[in-house]
Amino acid sequence: MNNKLKQLFIALPFTLLSTTAAANWSTTITAASDYTFNGVTQTDNDPAIQASLDYAFDSGVYAGIWASNVDFGDDTDFELDAYVGRYIQLDEHFSADYGIAYYTYQGNNSDGNYGEAYTKFGYASDYGQTELNFWYSWDYFGSGASHVISMIAHTYELAPNHALRASFDISNSLDGKKYAWDSNEKKSYNHYRLAYQTSYEGFNIEVAAENTSLDYDYADERLVLAVSRTFNL
Repeated sequence: MNNKLKQLFIALPFTLLSTTAAANWSTTITAASDYTFNGVTQTDNDPAIQASLDYAFDSGVYAGIWASNVDFGDDTDFELDAYVGRYIQLDEHFSADYGIAYYTYQGNNSDGNYGEAYTKFGYASDYGQTELNFWYSWDYFGSGASHVISMIAHTYELAPNHALRASFDISNSLDGKKYAWDSNEKKSYNHYRLAYQTSYEGFNIEVAAENTSLDYDYADERLVLAVSRTFNL
């Protein structure tokens, strides 16, 4: 089954946050023990090397490309995505991030390419950062089915440079006859994730435990380690 973690969700969301905060060109390199999308492995439980190239304007507008190796058990070699969006700090507490992305799969099989629009809302308080995020595709993995992902997440700082991020998301196919998650045409599934985040000598480090409601070995409970570094160009 074609699927992926971009939660735009290990490396991409971090990339978007870093590009909107920085100025001009930057690149982020990530090494991960697994590349998952909403709890579903994209590399057949194997490690991944990922990279982005981003440009951010002072207005909050950003654009970039992102790549990773993948393994779907077919002739697809790697994923290459492009995105453009805007981050807005509405006031002291509230922020918004919205944009559009296009995901492509390189190799002999390109039938899974698709576009997606996203909107993310943030609320900062003394108790941490709360997120309410949404993704919508009108042609999920080239299937012709509309698809929605909804997420709620919260990041709490345990101590300086040590944080926990808990998230829960639902992937929901709006047309189970065109795209379903199992042979029984299950239209949705849940994904749970708890991550410890820190940094050391310029490297961002995350250890995440995650699981889904799907009964497959490529979407069961797992620990994922990711180490990344961002360079301003």
